[in-house]
Amino acid sequence: MISKDNAEHYIWGERCDGWYLVKRQDMLVIHEKMPPHTEEKRHYHAVSRQFFFVVKGVLTMELEGEKQEIAALQGIEIPPEAKHQARNDSDDAVEFIVISHPTTRGDRTDLPDLA
Repeated sequence: MISKDNAEHYIWGERCDGWYLVKRQDMLVIHEKMPPHTEEKRHYHAVSRQFFFVVKGVLTMELEGEKQEIAALQGIEIPPEAKHQARNDSDDAVEFIVISHPTTRGDRTDLPDLA
């Protein structure tokens, strides 16, 4: 049985949290938490397909230059090679699950932020 309470934890960015729920080469499932007004680096994955599912709050996803707001109990699929950036533009924390197939480890190219 795996939960946020017993999963391997890590910190990314300056203040964001991640918990590995499944950590295999063929699939990666992570529970992530972004405090208010945080963001990840804009990037893409050459092979990995991702699905972001919001558990709490509102996640702003920039996908190929289009900004979308994903509310709790909504999700968005990110195909391979799609340039994207997850952000929390709100005043509250956002929590979400990211499913990646296969793993994103070694399959990420960072990009400059959009102006």
